[in-house]
Amino acid sequence: MMDNKSFYNRILTEHNVSPFNKGKLTNPMMVKRGVNPSCGDDLTIELSIDDGGIIKECAYTGDGCAISQASCDIMIDLVVGKSVDEALRLKEIFLRMIKEEINEEEEDELGEAIAFADVAHMPARVKCAVLGWRTLEEMLK
Repeated sequence: MMDNKSFYNRILTEHNVSPFNKGKLTNPMMVKRGVNPSCGDDLTIELSIDDGGIIKECAYTGDGCAISQASCDIMIDLVVGKSVDEALRLKEIFLRMIKEEINEEEEDELGEAIAFADVAHMPARVKCAVLGWRTLEEMLK
């Protein structure tokens, strides 16, 4: 695993300062709110799925710490264009990454989300990093 902390910090900062996926969809099919009371993170994810089961659009609104906001933004980049099953599989890989239980091939699948690997060493921040992923899972199941 790459150990370039400044690279990861830059990814987190970019997604926090200029989130690409923050906003509302015109006609979302599903809307789900996720809250992390211990940190004050509060996200609402909206998404649309096409007839073939592919996530067409996804966006989020809300407030919270840099980790929760950047993680949700990066998650959306990863799941748009994927099937529901693929999105749920990426969520599983992300959660296993937090527990330091993934291989190199799975790291590649996570793309920029690998920036959250260090959260494994910050137990208080795990809930922040996984909030968007858990909320997405609740929506899709």
